[in-house]
Amino acid sequence: MTIVLSSDALAGLLDRARRDYEELAARGLKLDLTRGKPAPEQLDLSGDLLTLPGGRHTAADGADVRNYGGLQGLPELREIFAGLLQVPAGQLLAAGNSSLELMHDCLVHALLSVLPGAEARWADQGRVVFLCPVPGYDRHFALCERFGIEMIPVPMTEAGPDMDVVERLVAEDPAVKGIWCVPKYSNPSGVSYSDETVARLARMETAAPDFRIFWDNAYAAHHLTDEPVQIADLLAACTASGNPDRAFLFGSTSKITFAGAGVAFFGSSPANVSWLTANNSKRSIGPDKTNQLRHVLFLRDEDGVRAHMERQRALLQPKFDAVQRILEAELGGTGLAEWTTPKGGYFVTLEVMEGCAEDVVRRAAEAGIVLTPAGATHPYGDDPRDATIRIAPSYPSLAELEQAMLGLTVCVRLSGYEKMLTT
Repeated sequence: MTIVLSSDALAGLLDRARRDYEELAARGLKLDLTRGKPAPEQLDLSGDLLTLPGGRHTAADGADVRNYGGLQGLPELREIFAGLLQVPAGQLLAAGNSSLELMHDCLVHALLSVLPGAEARWADQGRVVFLCPVPGYDRHFALCERFGIEMIPVPMTEAGPDMDVVERLVAEDPAVKGIWCVPKYSNPSGVSYSDETVARLARMETAAPDFRIFWDNAYAAHHLTDEPVQIADLLAACTASGNPDRAFLFGSTSKITFAGAGVAFFGSSPANVSWLTANNSKRSIGPDKTNQLRHVLFLRDEDGVRAHMERQRALLQPKFDAVQRILEAELGGTGLAEWTTPKGGYFVTLEVMEGCAEDVVRRAAEAGIVLTPAGATHPYGDDPRDATIRIAPSYPSLAELEQAMLGLTVCVRLSGYEKMLTT
C-alpha cells in the first residue's frame, strides 16, 4: 500500500488534507455509518405485513396460530426458506425475530447441556475456544466474551478462512469447540466461501468430538449483482463426510422484511434439532406464529422472496456504487487504502495504512461522521494492524452517504499522509 513520494510532495498533500479537514469539521455534520441497518425505504417495502393476516388465524395444517405450541414454527414458512438456507424443511426451525438470539441460546445450551456426540457439557470441560475468521462480525465476538469463551483469530482469504490454519488448530486442541462463519458475502469483507472451503470444513479431523460450525448465513438472499453467488451445501457436505452433527445453520428475515419483527431460523441434523427443541421447550411454549403467518402470506414462496430481494437491491445497489465511486475518485492510486467490492451483503471493508484506522475513526467522529469503532472487526476489539474499517452504506440516504464517504476519505488522506511523513 506504500508509494514513493518526495518529502516536498508529501508535505503539499498533507497541507491540502489539513485544509480539507478544517472545512469538513466546520460543516457540523451529523452522519452515521456504524451499523448495517435497513433504511426506512427498505422497511417500507414490507409495509403490507402490518395489514396481515387480515383476520386469518389458521396455519396450513389447521393449527390456530394465536395459541401455544408449534415449537418448530409453521411448516409452510420453513418450506419457503428451506431452499434458500440449504436445509431440509424437516430439519429447519422457525423461531422468533433474532438469529443472534438463537446463536446465544445454542452457546448457552452447549455450555449447560450435553451436545449430541459429546461426553460432557462444555462448562464441565474447562477451557472452551472458538476460531474467529478476521475481519469478522463483532456480535459473534461479543457472545464469546459474554460467556468467557477464548477466541483465536484466523486470517480470511478470498475463499474463506485460511483452512490450513483452521485444520491445524482443530486437530491439535480438543478445547477448540467451534468456529464462527458468515459464508456468503461475509461481514464485513463480502467474501463468499469456496466449494473447497466448505468441503474441508465438513470433513476435517477435529480433536473435539463435539465441535460445531456456527454457520451464520445472514446474507443468503442479499445479492447486489446480476450473478448471485452460490455456496456449497454445508449440511449435506457434513453428512456425506460422516459428521452429520457438525453444523449449526442460522438465518433470518431481519434484512428481508422488518429488522425488528422478522423471523429467525435454525437448521441442523435431526439430532441437533431435537437437542435444541428440547432445551428451548424449557424457555418458550412456542414462537410468534402470527408473525410467521404474516410472512407466509406476504412472501408466498421462494420466488416471492427473490422478487422482494430484487426490490431491496434496487435501493441498496446505488449506495454501494456510490461508495466504490467515491473511494476510487478520492483514494485510488494514492497508496493510502484498499477496499472490497462486495457482490452482496451489507458492508464494505476499507483497509487503511497500518496504524491509522483508530486515528481515522477518531477524526471522522470529531467531524461528525460516526463509524464502527476501529478494532470491532477483530476479537477483543484488537486489530493488530490497526488498519480495518467497516463501512455500512445501507441506512443513510444516498446524499448523506455521499457526504459521509467524502468526509471519510479526507480523514484517510490526513492520517495517511501524516503517517508517511513520520515513517
